[in-house]
Amino acid sequence: MRYFYKTFIFLFLIAFLSSCGDDVPFHKNITGKAGEVLFVVSDNTWKGEVGKAIKDIFMSPQVSLPQEEPLFNVAQIPNKAFNSLLETHRNIVLVEISSSVDSASVTYIDDKWAYPQAVISIKASSSESFLEVLHRNSDKMVSRFLKAERNRLQINYRKQADQGLIKKIKDKFNISLVIPHGFKIGINKKDFMWIRYDAGDITQGLFIYSFPYKSDSTFTANYVLNKRDSLLKDNVEGPTEGSYMTTERRATPFMNIFRYKNNYSFELRGLWRVENDFMGGPYVNLSVLDASKSRVIVLDGFVYAPKFKKRNYLRQMEAIIYSLKLPDQAANDKINSQINMGN
Repeated sequence: MRYFYKTFIFLFLIAFLSSCGDDVPFHKNITGKAGEVLFVVSDNTWKGEVGKAIKDIFMSPQVSLPQEEPLFNVAQIPNKAFNSLLETHRNIVLVEISSSVDSASVTYIDDKWAYPQAVISIKASSSESFLEVLHRNSDKMVSRFLKAERNRLQINYRKQADQGLIKKIKDKFNISLVIPHGFKIGINKKDFMWIRYDAGDITQGLFIYSFPYKSDSTFTANYVLNKRDSLLKDNVEGPTEGSYMTTERRATPFMNIFRYKNNYSFELRGLWRVENDFMGGPYVNLSVLDASKSRVIVLDGFVYAPKFKKRNYLRQMEAIIYSLKLPDQAANDKINSQINMGN
């Protein structure tokens, strides 16, 4: 009887898992390093014009870093060597160039073999057709992988969220951010907070501040940088007497005006330095209009890692910055809609 009972339970579990398999697909965890893209393409194609064009796009320099680093690290494997061990890579581009292809296409697939995975399939009948579709869709493909990298970080940060620190930020600024454990408050003053993560020779920091919105001139590089430098001079001292953090004005910042979750926003990327000292590194600054509160929320992330490459460390800060949620988005949406109707 006991044997029959155990056998019944075993068969029931098998039947249950099998029935779930069709509705809830099981995925392995992704593999591969952060910022890496695997291209599945023949060796001859990779060595030719197609391979060069791929590398020119995906290995173009990441903007506003002190030393040149590519957007992505790329790896290549021929189609015949692509197997189940490689299918779990985090970012994959499948390249098919064949006369049997009816029309060139780009297909975006999430979680094909692993989770959370981004796969892009590019098909074309010839190298010329492939190059045309590649260049036409290059911005979208790059954005797809950048977003996938950010989303993975945010998934991990939500699992490791420091609820105590998150609450302190919410209580002070009335905003929501996802902050992983390890960050500590460095400075906490009126309308200004600095949180930081220190690990040996690497420091990652986030400045959070707000100020009243008065006019459209708020969202210009000159205004944002002057406000930034004024606050940093008053609040962020350097390691030596008379030193303080500031913006490296000799490096032209990269600017982007866009809507973040339907809120008017301004992103700046550039370099920071310490006046009267030799420290420096990259930063990314996001200024968001919180229309219902008539204020601007600023999240400014920076990295100090003199012995290391900085791209991935800065992307970790971006993942925190772009987890921002404003307190009353519905009210903001209503105001923004009224503004758009009046234009």
